[in-house]
Amino acid sequence: MFDTAELGQSVKKSEFKERQRDLRARLLTLQYRVLEMARFPVIIDFAGVDGAGKGSTINMLNKWMDPRFVRSIGYQAPTEEERARPRFWRYWRDLPPKGRIGLVLSGRYSRPLLGRVYSGIDELEFDRRLAEIIRFENDLADDGALILKFWMHLSKEQQEARFDQLSADPVQSYRVTAEDRRNHEHYDDFIAAAEQIITRTNRGGAHWNIVEGVNPNYRHLRVGEIIAAELSRHLDMHEQQASSPKVAEVARGADPALTSTSTVFDSLDQTLKVPRADYRKTIKKAQARLGELGRNAFDKGVSTVLVFEGPDASGKGGAIRRTVWSLDARKARVHQFAAPTEEERAHHYLWRFWRKLPRAGYVTVFDRSWYGRVLVERAEGFATEDEWRRAYNEINDFENQIVDHGILLLKFWLHISKDEQLARFKEREDSPYKHWKLTEEDWRNREQWDAYKLYGQDVVQFTSTKKAPWILVEGNDKLHARIKVINTVIDHLSERVNGSD
Repeated sequence: MFDTAELGQSVKKSEFKERQRDLRARLLTLQYRVLEMARFPVIIDFAGVDGAGKGSTINMLNKWMDPRFVRSIGYQAPTEEERARPRFWRYWRDLPPKGRIGLVLSGRYSRPLLGRVYSGIDELEFDRRLAEIIRFENDLADDGALILKFWMHLSKEQQEARFDQLSADPVQSYRVTAEDRRNHEHYDDFIAAAEQIITRTNRGGAHWNIVEGVNPNYRHLRVGEIIAAELSRHLDMHEQQASSPKVAEVARGADPALTSTSTVFDSLDQTLKVPRADYRKTIKKAQARLGELGRNAFDKGVSTVLVFEGPDASGKGGAIRRTVWSLDARKARVHQFAAPTEEERAHHYLWRFWRKLPRAGYVTVFDRSWYGRVLVERAEGFATEDEWRRAYNEINDFENQIVDHGILLLKFWLHISKDEQLARFKEREDSPYKHWKLTEEDWRNREQWDAYKLYGQDVVQFTSTKKAPWILVEGNDKLHARIKVINTVIDHLSERVNGSD
């Protein structure tokens, strides 16, 4: 695989100066077009053999382009904060927004590669790690991102000569570390693992470019010219899409899904009630028990994510307040999500949720969540059919990563009848301290009751998995709903905490 990158290709200094001038002008022009269009981020990954010039090439790109709109990101071993969250948390956190460029060194491929060589990761686990990377890249590419991946290569002999050259220079000898020498001793193992990585993850939306690293002039020009060509191609594609007539979304009244009338929510027994006297006793005991479990979970590093969805006025806020009230306020966070901000719209829709995942032992509550992509964005036409249909798979993968990290994930759908919603709307309208909770958007959403109910049916159908099942809560009686929610959290958290003894 790497024979073509061991040919000794080079570019003379005079040729480099001439080609560099034209390339720099082209890269700057393209960079400003990307910035002005602001339709996609650019993620450029550098991996490869130690000493092959990854860092110096990144420095050259910062010199050629406007560094104000470029971010260079170098990863090392995960910090304590990063280890406390799912593996890809730090990669989602650092994604550049649309219109900006990220230059990534020792990124998502570094840990699987080192693990394969040194930590004994077997074939099955190695392939699983690469599959995670593929899904991550697919999510970004499907959302429009331009992903470029460079493997900077040296032969074993070239690497050794490079190390000797640097070591002999007092000014640059620090660049050759004991780890570099150790990696050189395992050169063949690294190359074997790299072949697997490139073969497995070389895909249309994120393909690899293998670049010979001996001669810096050749290396810089080769990388820069590939970036320029790919930027130009990606810009032309997006400009063409922007100028093409958009295919109209299926009209709400003609949506085939709306021809169905029966949903999983119709089977809920909305007559379930809890007498207020019983509620006061039960909720007090439940909150005390949950508080104790929350303290134990923190001591054992067990994190919890609670997701709340459901129709407007279904009691999500009340259930959240009664549940969180018993937890340590320093270790529990409630995040309410509405329309994305300008910063959030500049990223993949999952970005804002990845950033809010809790660290070990903490509790995070999502009042509305990533399901907005397949609910409100679908209903309002903010997401295209292709976007909301692929979101089911993206959401399942996101939740799998949360659960696989050891986080307790509980998803509650609080449901009420259409008549009960109307009664609550009127109550809010007449209440001096609740009227602020009722908005014109609530009334407009109510007009789409049937659509939202059927889209909710799709949510349960496609995302209620064994790892992350939906918990449907009968919400017509608020007291019953609150007790069911807090008792469900207690049951699952107790099992998790006691099971970790």
